[in-house]
Amino acid sequence: MSLADLWFVVVAVFWTGFFVLEGFDFGVGALHSVVGRSESERRTAISTVGPFWDGNEVWLVVGGAAIFAAFPGWYATWLSAAYLAVVLVLLALIVRGLSFEWRGKGLSDRWRWSWSLCLTLGSVVAPTVLGIALGDLVAGLPVDKDEEFTGSFWDLFTGFGVWTGVTLLVLCLLHGAVFLTLRIAGGLSERARAFAGRIGLAALAVVAVYVVWLSLIADAGVATYVVCAVSVVALAATLVALRRGRDGLAFTASAVAMATTVASLFTSLYPEVLVSTTSASYSLTVDGTASGDYALTVMTVVAAVFFPVVLVYQGYTYVVFRRRLGGAPTEPVGSV
Repeated sequence: MSLADLWFVVVAVFWTGFFVLEGFDFGVGALHSVVGRSESERRTAISTVGPFWDGNEVWLVVGGAAIFAAFPGWYATWLSAAYLAVVLVLLALIVRGLSFEWRGKGLSDRWRWSWSLCLTLGSVVAPTVLGIALGDLVAGLPVDKDEEFTGSFWDLFTGFGVWTGVTLLVLCLLHGAVFLTLRIAGGLSERARAFAGRIGLAALAVVAVYVVWLSLIADAGVATYVVCAVSVVALAATLVALRRGRDGLAFTASAVAMATTVASLFTSLYPEVLVSTTSASYSLTVDGTASGDYALTVMTVVAAVFFPVVLVYQGYTYVVFRRRLGGAPTEPVGSV
């Protein structure tokens, strides 16, 4: 395996890790007003992700930075094509972050309702737009021989890209609902469980369509079919575990479903990184867009040193805040 191939795997790991970790954050943010019937319940729901959400977003930053450093040609074409979409994602993440910090600062119901709406919208828009962008890599964009995007903003809304956005959003909702059942006790947990059961059935249908569509438009190999099969099985396991009250197993299964769905995009894409609908010969490849060996070598050494440290630190955070919340906290974590 060349260094360029290794860094393609690393990029895939970062993006997969982002959706696995930030996915339940997005789900809780979108659902806190759906499963929470009172202000105290909504505050409790948001508090479950208070210690984690900002750390989880780092995976998106690192994933984008890895593409920038390891595959500058890919970064330049993809980010230029999706410039307005990137702005939309940044606005959604900014508004979402402000909602976590400012929602609990005001005393009026209107203040809290406004920031709850911002939290919901930000948590829905961000994964949907990111999913569309990732799906476009496989579906293809109009790119010429100079690796220049020649389309318009509306060309980003490919059929498969939009469906990928819907798929990842539905998986985030499921992941978030299962996370709430794991982190909260009482009636709020039971409502989250009931919602997870319903959205889980929808996720099975949505992912099934995604898998069939992916197999039709991509040069899918054995690896892609394997991870897609694991995704479907993991979704079924999530539903079974929920019915049996095994919340930890259900959360693990929903995480696997999210991870394999995102991974299937990268396994079906390789050795390309962005398909050109103008001509197959204009498609961007791993080798054609990679940085030089020296740069990739330095990046590999740095990643080998610091990545395990980050994993240990973030894992420790989850261990510290592993206990269930039984009601509205008197000092809500994350200024909710």
